[in-house]
Amino acid sequence: MTKLSLQALNRATLDRQWLLERHDATALDAIEHLVGMQAQSPQAPYVGLWTRLTNFDPADLSTLLETRQTVRGSMMRATIHLVSSRDFLAFRPLIQPRLEREVYQNQTYGRHRLEGLDMDAVLAEGIARMTESPATAAQLRDHLAPLYPDRDPAALAHAVRCLLPTIQTPPRGLWNKPGQPTLTTANLWLPNTPTPGRNSAAPASTSAAAATSADDSIASAADATPTVEAMILRYLAAYGPASVADAQTWSGLTRLSEVFDRLDLRTYTDATTNRTLYDLPHQPLPHEDTEAPTRFLPEYDNLLLSHADRTRFLDTPTRQRLTLHEVLTKGSVLHDGHPKALWKLTKNTKTQAILEISPFTPLTPQAWTSIEAEAQTLLTFTNPTATPEIKRINA
Repeated sequence: MTKLSLQALNRATLDRQWLLERHDATALDAIEHLVGMQAQSPQAPYVGLWTRLTNFDPADLSTLLETRQTVRGSMMRATIHLVSSRDFLAFRPLIQPRLEREVYQNQTYGRHRLEGLDMDAVLAEGIARMTESPATAAQLRDHLAPLYPDRDPAALAHAVRCLLPTIQTPPRGLWNKPGQPTLTTANLWLPNTPTPGRNSAAPASTSAAAATSADDSIASAADATPTVEAMILRYLAAYGPASVADAQTWSGLTRLSEVFDRLDLRTYTDATTNRTLYDLPHQPLPHEDTEAPTRFLPEYDNLLLSHADRTRFLDTPTRQRLTLHEVLTKGSVLHDGHPKALWKLTKNTKTQAILEISPFTPLTPQAWTSIEAEAQTLLTFTNPTATPEIKRINA
């Protein structure tokens, strides 16, 4: 098998993530290509789309949310994702096993708090409350508490959020609009959806007749068959080449080896670890010496969350200097294809915008020039009417 260096894997995944060059595509196209964007920070997807698209207008994403073409809900890894409505309907049932683990193995809302309950009755009560109007977690707790006085209402509300295909309604997630998470169900928010419930979940794997070609993997989500096989092909199109463990890290699902075995995939060897990596059969790879431009990533960007082995992005000095939590939960600055600094808007008003850049190690003058130029472009996007200021924080 062909061996791929870390540099080759870095450039390949940056290319799949639309980070080697900005693409002239719609926000919906990008969201579906990426199979969603992690979005527990409501404004993060806007920066994630800006860094990947030419001429991205944040109003476009707000419109997609308001017109229900995209939704925010629990998806991969049981975390909040911004996804197209089509992908939510297709893939949310496949993620159900991970959401069930989140309910019954969560250290805060664990199985011991839910044992002996008629969970179908609990979910029916959750549906009844959300049918009245979208409900916050506090409102779900208030509804369930008197019905189950000897139970933890927070655990009950958490179970409703995870075991039902719940969606966070706007204004949560709109550009520069405040809004606390307010939940409804997919069949209430989206047309032509089945009644939500635990029994609506599809099996974790399906027959070998699932889509197995590269062409199928990049087909319209509207035409995609909702199978784990189809979802893995979509994953590889956006994050490959990748191992089985990588796909499991991205999705939160387990036992995916048998799914990979059923697919017609190209294989490579990771030159560093000798792991087997999988890819779509005819997917081209950029040359490993391809220049990688400076890019600003939002917090929790899936580029850095979707592989079990993150060494293609996080080199040894970075891993030794910083905790993974620091890198993932703050905005990252990619330079030469790797996170080299963290960034944060410390002043964010219509009249003033201050962006702080904190490098992990001292940067060269050339690196600072590239990073500050991109930072100015970012501030023009986030704060178009403000006076911009960039602050360097010493390493």
